[in-house]
Amino acid sequence: MDFSDELIKWYLENKRDLPWRHTTDAYIIWLSEVILQQTRVGQGLPYFNRFAEKYPTVNDFAAADEDEVLRLWQGLGYYSRGRNMLKTARMVRDEYGGTFPTTYDELIKLKGIGEYTAAAIASFAANELRAVVDGNVYRVLARYFGIAEPINSTGGKKIFQATATDFLNKKKPAVHNQAIMEFGAMLCKPKNPACGICPIRLACYAFKYNATAALPVKLKKLSIKQRFINYFLFTNGDEILMNKRGEGDIWANMYDLPMVETSELLSLDELLVIPTSTENFGHDVKISTASEVTKHILTHQHLYIRFITLTYKPVKMSPNWVFVKVENLQKHPLPKPLFIFLDNFLN
Repeated sequence: MDFSDELIKWYLENKRDLPWRHTTDAYIIWLSEVILQQTRVGQGLPYFNRFAEKYPTVNDFAAADEDEVLRLWQGLGYYSRGRNMLKTARMVRDEYGGTFPTTYDELIKLKGIGEYTAAAIASFAANELRAVVDGNVYRVLARYFGIAEPINSTGGKKIFQATATDFLNKKKPAVHNQAIMEFGAMLCKPKNPACGICPIRLACYAFKYNATAALPVKLKKLSIKQRFINYFLFTNGDEILMNKRGEGDIWANMYDLPMVETSELLSLDELLVIPTSTENFGHDVKISTASEVTKHILTHQHLYIRFITLTYKPVKMSPNWVFVKVENLQKHPLPKPLFIFLDNFLN
């Protein structure tokens, strides 16, 4: 057997039973692919089930409002995915008559769909001859063929895509793609790969030369931005003063609290006298409680968050601030740190 045949044989005997593997519906496959980007299957599966139940067709998704989509997405992270999904669904409804495209050339035109996702949908929905390359595939190819070119370099991406295409099973492209991704996820894992039971280990470069820990090679990450966010909580009876976030930053179009961001961690005394604080909250701020600073990690940002409870209404109301009844909070999409804080504060 060759490389592809061995992977397919292993896959058919060991694959996980996942709902999107029982259909060629491009819409359902798209749902799974976008939800599982940067997300483990165990974490993403409940979200997939919720979205598939709430929006069984792309037209159902297209009819949703953004707050509803972001609320369903809450806790999954990378919220731009949820916003882009809504734009994609509406584009499919308006420009494709509600029929989700299945060819790579049409899929790549849709919002939020890149080369990997377009190839995956085209392959799994229509068996199009497209090699799918995700993190699992990079790892399998780098180790098996001994490719030392960085996977996140321009040259590396071309080499890996070409290698994946060369070794794609031309008769069974869909099952081949599923097989190599599943193989990387379950057997050829980033740490502690199961080389002892690997069916292709004897021909694997990394196994021969004890190089599994060294491959694949990845260039160092970009620098991490440090942000210090101070949230101010004001309650008025059964209402909480909330802030509707805009575009162009983290958690776009979601709801959080009035806030003051600083370039470094300040003491409460220092924080309350800076112009941004005094402009909105006055010079004589009355604080009820202040939480410890907690760290929230995003891909390229580290957020240091503190919650400060006020005993009176801010002196100035921003146009983006709105009072929300506590009983209606669940209808609003909230960033995970705020959801956790309010859940503890209110219960």
